Amino acid sequence: MTPEAPVQWHETIDSTNEAAKLLAQAGQYGPLWIASREQTLGRGRLGRQWASPVGNLYCTALFHEPAGVQVATRFPFAAGLAIADLCTSLVPEAPIRLKWPNDVRCEGAKLCGILVEAGQGPDQGVWVGAGMGLNVISAPEGTGQETTSLAALGASAGITAELALDALRPLFARRVAQAREDFPSLLRDWERVAEGLGQIVTVGKDEKALRGVFKGLAPDGGLQLQLPDGTEQTIRAGDVELIKEVGRATRD
Repeated sequence: MTPEAPVQWHETIDSTNEAAKLLAQAGQYGPLWIASREQTLGRGRLGRQWASPVGNLYCTALFHEPAGVQVATRFPFAAGLAIADLCTSLVPEAPIRLKWPNDVRCEGAKLCGILVEAGQGPDQGVWVGAGMGLNVISAPEGTGQETTSLAALGASAGITAELALDALRPLFARRVAQAREDFPSLLRDWERVAEGLGQIVTVGKDEKALRGVFKGLAPDGGLQLQLPDGTEQTIRAGDVELIKEVGRATRD
C-alpha cells in the first residue's frame, strides 16, 4: 500500500469491504481505497451490523500482499495504529486507546471499528481488504455499546470524512510498511496505547469467558492472559472487556 493509492468515492454503497472483495475476486487488487459517505449494509467482526450514517468515514484499503496470509494477519494492528495516529493528530488531548483485537476507543467509548479480510484471487495472489469505520461527526446510537466521535472529542468543526481519509492514507501506508518490515516494533507501539494493559479483563462471553490480567501481546499479536492460578494463556480470538468493578470490590 502506498500513500499515492487512488480513492474511489461513492455517495452510498452496501459495504466498502464487500466492494473490495468483489474487485479482488475478479483479480483486481489495487492498491486502491474504496470510500463511501454512507453504507447500507456495513458490518463488523462476527457479522455484526455497523451503523453507517452520512458524515462519518467508511473506507477499505485494498492491496496485494506478496508475502501471503501470514503477513496479512498483521494488518489489523497496523490499521488500528494508523487510526490512533490520525485521531491523536486531530484531538491531541484525547486519550485514544486500542482495544484488542480491533477497536479504537476513547475512555471506553468506541470511535472506530476495524475489519480486515484477506483471501486468494483467481491467480492465487493474496489480497487484503482493511475496512475502517470512523465516527467523524456523529456517534451512532443503538449499537449496544457507548460510542463517541471526533467532533465530540473536540476536533475542528471543519473536519469531514474526506479530510480524515486524506490524512489517514499516508499514516496507514507507514504502518503497513512497519507491519511488513518490523512487526515486533509495531506490536510495541500498539501496546503503548493498549486499553487495559496490566489490568484484569474478561475474554469471551458467558460460561466460556476467561478472566485474568492482560500481560501484553504475543509475537503473533495474540493477547497474553495471566489466569488467577498464575499460568498464562494466549488468546487469538474473542471479545475483551475491562473488569471495572475490581477496584471497588477490593476496597470493601
